[in-house]
Amino acid sequence: MKINRRPSALAATAAAALSLVLLCQAPVAYAMAPSNASVAWQEAGADADIEKAFAQARAEKKPVLLYWGAKWCPPCNQLKATLFNRQDFIEQTQAIVPVHIDGDSPGAQKLGTRFKVRGYPTMILFSADGREITRLPGEIDAPQVIKVLQLGLAGGRPVGDVLADAKAGKKLSANEWRLLGFYSWETGESQLVPAAELPALLAQLAAASQGVDTETTTRLWLKTLSASDEGKGVKPDAKLAGLVQGVLASPAESRAQMDVLSNGAADIVKTLTPEAGAARAKLIGEFEVALKRLEADASLSRADRLGALNARVDLARLDLAKTELAPKLSPALVKEVKEAAAKADREITDGYERQAVISSAAYLLGYAGQWKDSDELLKASLAKSHSPYYLMSQLGGNAKKQGRKDEALRWYEESYNKSEGPATRLQWGSGYMAALTELAPQDAARIEKTAALLFSEAAQDKGAFYERSARSLQKVGGALVKWNADGKHDMNIARLKTQLDGICSKVDAADKQRATCEGLLKAPGKKA
Repeated sequence: MKINRRPSALAATAAAALSLVLLCQAPVAYAMAPSNASVAWQEAGADADIEKAFAQARAEKKPVLLYWGAKWCPPCNQLKATLFNRQDFIEQTQAIVPVHIDGDSPGAQKLGTRFKVRGYPTMILFSADGREITRLPGEIDAPQVIKVLQLGLAGGRPVGDVLADAKAGKKLSANEWRLLGFYSWETGESQLVPAAELPALLAQLAAASQGVDTETTTRLWLKTLSASDEGKGVKPDAKLAGLVQGVLASPAESRAQMDVLSNGAADIVKTLTPEAGAARAKLIGEFEVALKRLEADASLSRADRLGALNARVDLARLDLAKTELAPKLSPALVKEVKEAAAKADREITDGYERQAVISSAAYLLGYAGQWKDSDELLKASLAKSHSPYYLMSQLGGNAKKQGRKDEALRWYEESYNKSEGPATRLQWGSGYMAALTELAPQDAARIEKTAALLFSEAAQDKGAFYERSARSLQKVGGALVKWNADGKHDMNIARLKTQLDGICSKVDAADKQRATCEGLLKAPGKKA
C-alpha cells in the first residue's frame, strides 16, 4: 500500500469555465473562501435525484459534475481541504450542476453500479444530455485539476470518442491529447480499456501524441513506464531513460509531472533498470534530487509533499523484502520521515486535512519501520478525528503486521463498533471478519456471531448487495468459506446459510443483487 494521494487513490474535482488568466497562473497560493461560502452540492441518493439534476442541467444548458465520496475517506477529505474550499472553485461551480453522492446514503451503492464507480473519491464530468465527458484525476494538485476540468468543458466530446479517434490514427487537437493525458485511468473502471491492456494503450497514445504537446507526451510516457512493471507495456531504451532523466533534472518539468513521479517512482525505476546495479543506483539518485525539490515546494499541499517523501522510501526499499517490518533505511531518511510526521501533527488543525494527512503520515512511519511512532500518532489523533474508526483500523493493521494478534482484533472490533453508515459498517465489518477468521479461527462462536450481525445489518439496507457493499459482503462470505475449508465448522455455516436464505428470499428474483446474495456462502466452483 502506498500513500493514497488521489483526492487519489480515486478522481477529483470540478469547476466550470475558468478565465484564461487563471489557466495560465503558476501554482501559487490561492484565496480561501469565506467561512460561510461553500459549493452548492445537490445531494443524490436515488435515481430520481440524478434525473432531477440532469433535467436542471438540460434546462440551464450546464454540465453536471458528480462527486462520489465518504466521510472517512482520506483523499475525499483532502479534496475538502485543498479544492472545495477555494474561492475560485466555489465561484465556478455556479456554472455547473454539482451533485454529491455520499457513499452511505440509502441508494448510493446502487448509483455506484449505475455509473460504474467503485472507489472514493470519484468525480465524473457529464454533458447536460448525460454523456460522460471525462473522469477527473485527483492525484494532481488543485490548480492542475481545474485546468483539466476546463479542458473537458471546452471540448465537450466524450473521452471515449476522443480515444477511439486517437486509436484510429485521426488527428486530435492539443486539448484533446491533454484530456487523454490527464484522464483518471485509475478510476475509469476499465470502461475505456481492460486493465491488462492499459500499459500497451498508454504506449500507443504516447507515440501518437508526439509533436502535438510536449508536456502531454511526456506525461503519457511516464504513465506508460509506471504501468509497465513486470514486462507489460514498453521495454526500456536509452531514449525513454533520457526523457525521464530530463524531467527529473528540470524543476519546472518535475513540478508539472509531480503526481506521476511520486506515485510511480519505484515502478518507473524498475521498468528502466530491471536489475539492481550501478544504472539503477544512478537513476534513484536522480529521483532523489527531484523528489526532495517537491518535498520543499510550498506551492504543493502537505499531502503532496508527504507523497514525495513516501516515494523516496519506496525507492529506498526497492531492493529489500517487501514484507520487511524493519527495513534498513538510512538514519537520515528515517529522521526526515519522523520529522515530517511530527510537523504535520503539530501544524494541522483543519479536521479535513488531518483526516487526509495524519493517516498517510502514520502509514509512512510504519513503512519506514517506525511502528511505535506510527501507533502513538494514531492513538493521539483518535480524539481529533471525525472518523476515528479509520485510524482504529490502521492500529489494527499495525498490530497484525507485528504479530500482536489479540491487540489487532481489539482494534478491528472497536473500529467496526464505532463505524457509522450502512456501507461503511459493512466495509469495516468485513475487515474485522477477515481478521477474525485469520487470527482467531478457533473462536467459532465469535466468528458466527459477527457474521450473523453483518447479515442482519445487510438485511436492513436495500443497497447492501450493490457495489462496495456487495464486495464487502463477498469478502465476508469468502472469509467464511475459507475458514470452513476443512468442514469443521459446517454447523456454523449451516446456521448462517439459513439466515442468509431468509434475507435473499426477500430480494426481487429479477434483481441481480439476488444472485449476489445467494452466492455469498458458496465455495468456488460449487453449485447451489
